[in-house]
Amino acid sequence: MANIILSDTSASISELKKNPMATVSAGEGYPVAILNRNQPAFYCIPAELYERILDVLDDHELINLRSV
Repeated sequence: MANIILSDTSASISELKKNPMATVSAGEGYPVAILNRNQPAFYCIPAELYERILDVLDDHELINLRSV
């Protein structure tokens, strides 16, 4: 079964182990798909992007609470 990779950049788990910071930097601020045997295992994202995602989710939750 084919898997869709939802990022422009990917790296193997071996590459991530060898140099984690270079792997994250390769994404240039965007997610990096980490592959295990050419299948996506997880997505590695920079801390700044993670913080922005949490802020958007928090804002969305506050809007929903306000609408009730």
